[in-house]
Amino acid sequence: MRIITVILLCFSLFGISQNTQVFEEANALYNDGKFAEAIDKYESILDSDVHSAELYFNLANANYKLNNIAPSVYYYEKALLLNPNDEEIKNNLAFAQNMTIDAIDKVPDVGFSKIIKNFVNTLSSDTWAIIAVIGVFIFVLLFLLYHFSQATSRKRLAFVVSIASLFIAILSVVMAFQKVRLDAKKNPAIVFAQESRVKSDPNKSSEEVFRLHEGTKVQVLETYEDWNKIQLADNSVGWIQSQDIKLLNDF
Repeated sequence: MRIITVILLCFSLFGISQNTQVFEEANALYNDGKFAEAIDKYESILDSDVHSAELYFNLANANYKLNNIAPSVYYYEKALLLNPNDEEIKNNLAFAQNMTIDAIDKVPDVGFSKIIKNFVNTLSSDTWAIIAVIGVFIFVLLFLLYHFSQATSRKRLAFVVSIASLFIAILSVVMAFQKVRLDAKKNPAIVFAQESRVKSDPNKSSEEVFRLHEGTKVQVLETYEDWNKIQLADNSVGWIQSQDIKLLNDF
């Protein structure tokens, strides 16, 4: 069993070394202006089931240099999913989005809903969960201090801080579940068809409601056979053929 583990580890290390070499070769091709060849190298790494923000970012840059609208937007978005705070990715994505044809106005969140959503999105669900665990731990610790302490002032302080810790823990749990719910509703995709006719129902004979072009980002609401129900940033809804889009959450 130990021998098998060692062999698997050796293969794994060999694969990492090989992908690093291919990545460096792709970067060299990119720097030489051989963008198509660089894309082939980057994609060969993806074929080995390796994913990283840096890989997607470089792949997006190479496609952008060739004016490949949909792939450049798609790979910048993939890079942003893996590294959501990277300003360079955001800036390059904005440049790529400027190449798209469709101008879709985003419907902004307003009022209390906007405040809650912004607050929930300040942290990841895992971070909210960690805060909840820390809050519970502090609550238990201070509750014990309150129970065994003799001094009135110390008991009062321990009681107040323990209640505050419990409140923070409960709030964090609620925020964690809310974050998970919001993330579950997100199923973004990029239109890859040069022009796609979006229908009112999932069949080719139904009424056309609007058209979309390559590089446009949509949210997939549901799937029926080879059709996807999508929603745009302006809340427009329609059905698009599955072959015309690529899901961003697929890794």
